[in-house]
Amino acid sequence: MMRLAFALLALTLAANPVLAETDYTPRDAVQVQNADWTRDAVLYQLNTRQFTPEGTFKAAQEQLPRLAAMGVDIIWLMPIHPIGEANRKGTLGSPYAVRDYRAVNPELGTEAEFRAFVDEAHRLGLKVILDWVANHSATDNPLTLSHPEWYTRTPEGALTSPAGTDWSDVADFDYSQPALRRYMTESLVYWVREFGIDGYRCDVAGYVPTDFWETARAELDKVKPVFMLAEWEQRDLHARAFDATYGWGWKEAMQRLVKSGEGAGPMRGYYAGQSETWPHAAMRMVYTENHDQNSWDGVAAEIYGPAYEAAIALSFVGGGLPLIYNGQEADNDRQLEFFERDPIVWKEGRHADLFKKLIALKSATQALHNGRFGAPMVEVPTNATADVFAFTRGTDGERVFAVFNLSPRPQAVTFSHARHHGTYRDALSGEAAAFTGGETLELPAWGFYIFAETK
Repeated sequence: MMRLAFALLALTLAANPVLAETDYTPRDAVQVQNADWTRDAVLYQLNTRQFTPEGTFKAAQEQLPRLAAMGVDIIWLMPIHPIGEANRKGTLGSPYAVRDYRAVNPELGTEAEFRAFVDEAHRLGLKVILDWVANHSATDNPLTLSHPEWYTRTPEGALTSPAGTDWSDVADFDYSQPALRRYMTESLVYWVREFGIDGYRCDVAGYVPTDFWETARAELDKVKPVFMLAEWEQRDLHARAFDATYGWGWKEAMQRLVKSGEGAGPMRGYYAGQSETWPHAAMRMVYTENHDQNSWDGVAAEIYGPAYEAAIALSFVGGGLPLIYNGQEADNDRQLEFFERDPIVWKEGRHADLFKKLIALKSATQALHNGRFGAPMVEVPTNATADVFAFTRGTDGERVFAVFNLSPRPQAVTFSHARHHGTYRDALSGEAAAFTGGETLELPAWGFYIFAETK
């Protein structure tokens, strides 16, 4: 019987020579070449309008040394372009209603002042990326008159906002137009070439064809290595266009488990999905809040509550590229206005030291680096699996061992495997710790430990 099976296989291969010659070596789904400076990068989102009392580049530049000392790496500036006046929302309008893609909003400063901001950031070792709105423009952008064919139209021929949105102040672009693609790509290249910016956060990136982004990335990389973040959650965007995508599922899992009190299941499920379905080289941005999802506004503040510090810490030591939203380090206690001036009230926040320690740990520990540069998470089983999520990252001698009680119930945690055994220091307190078997960790509700291995 075995001889017959081998004979049939030989006949099949002989009849199908292409099958016999096929290369089955695994290929990396991520073809993008990440700039070396992205390996341990931490993002900081900066809303120039609200960042200082003045709301200008010049005033924000004075805060760059503080951000550099904090340890962040990439400053993401919300859109800096002139804002449309037609159909404007609020007094000042939405920065995502762009009236001119190759100009600076005079309310924020001059081109010279923006250039000085970028130059000072670079002097301090920081990178700067711009928020780019490729999907739509302001309804009074001059392109609506000079190139009306670049816009999506209603059956009656009128400009229209993107389908399914209430964005009444913007007009949807039609990316079937090659000339629009060229204009938008050349505009992206303009800011990199002329002002030295280091990449882009791309608004609603999934509303724009992926092949546009792939072409744009290739053109940008001809000028300099850039970092590209997509506001979208889609694996294919990592192939040839983006370094990073939004990890919306992370925030949703954290908010769900806090609201329900069900324990670690949602977060365990999120990380399992990342491991099984996303390329390891794909950077996934995780965060507790940003400009349209502040954790401190009304309902969201209640969602995180006493779990806020655990959520912040997990965003740094779990798999993912962490984001800090301006004002988090100062315990900003409200959602900032979007269409009006609403400066952050700066004070010494109770979480500022936590951010600084977590950033330092991430930078110093290769296992915690981003995407392809970091190590996968390996779960460490406990006696409290339903509520506690414990894991290591890295190999012997450089591991991080983290234990998170993701529940409103205190836990006495024991471990049933030796995956974490070693000598450590508490990454936040500096105290020594050793795990050789039989230890118990007492964790309050929403408590956590992060241990860094010592050699």
